[in-house]
Amino acid sequence: MTFATTDDGVQLYYEETGAGTPLVFVHEFAGDHRSWEPQLRHFSRRYRCIVYAARGYPPSDVPTDEASYGQLRAVEDLRSVLDAAGVERAHVVGNSMGGFCALHFGLQHPDRALSLVLAGCGYGAHPDKEPTFRSESEQIALAFDTEGSAAMSRWYGLGPARVQFLAKDPRGHAEHVQVLAEHDAKGAALTMRAVQKARPSLYGLRAELAALEVPTLIVAGDEDEGVLETDLMLKRTIPRSGLLVLPKSGHVTNLEEPAVFNDHVERFLGQVENGRWSRRDPRSQSASTTGVK
Repeated sequence: MTFATTDDGVQLYYEETGAGTPLVFVHEFAGDHRSWEPQLRHFSRRYRCIVYAARGYPPSDVPTDEASYGQLRAVEDLRSVLDAAGVERAHVVGNSMGGFCALHFGLQHPDRALSLVLAGCGYGAHPDKEPTFRSESEQIALAFDTEGSAAMSRWYGLGPARVQFLAKDPRGHAEHVQVLAEHDAKGAALTMRAVQKARPSLYGLRAELAALEVPTLIVAGDEDEGVLETDLMLKRTIPRSGLLVLPKSGHVTNLEEPAVFNDHVERFLGQVENGRWSRRDPRSQSASTTGVK
């Protein structure tokens, strides 16, 4: 087993496969490093793929102090994994919690990110939804504390943006829920409180987002109601961004529609590597719908 050591001494488990330009995957709250298997099998044919378990997710360490967790700490953990792997720059792909990490990594370390793929990124960010999101995050953390991972996975895994996966692929969904059931309850509760609940709203970072020059692909399921409005804001704000919306899809698009997800990400990476993922043409942002002056 291979581990990276963070600045505060936490051991993070990571795996790598394939050869070529580095491509790192950052998992969501309900998943772990295993949640990217369809992507590792596909992209390792052309890329050096790296996947890791966030702090609080075994076999990585599970710190028991809430102060050991946080959004910026998650960003530095990603940096630590790249450092341990000897990677200076990488394409970064994240889903949900991992999407937030990827985006903040681009903001904090733009020189280390070749590109960003932000899937399922935006929960709780919209000002109208922020108070409810933070309240529900505390309820989820408490459920991990009191019910344990196996019990709460049975209802969390059937959330409004996860039932789409169940309808499409019951076997895959069952595997997805089993990963959640195996979470370390303490690590999950602390992650929910200190990373999810406490992260800054993206709407308060629009000036920084507007200055972000890293090529970015935003991916959303059209039934993932918690991210759609925010993803439109991200598309309109990040200069070199594109928005992909997958039909009849929820929150875990990389697992729900792996072939479609992989195809679009691969096209995006190819555009980036060939210098073809440019800034938005300012002519497309005219107040006129027809170009009338």
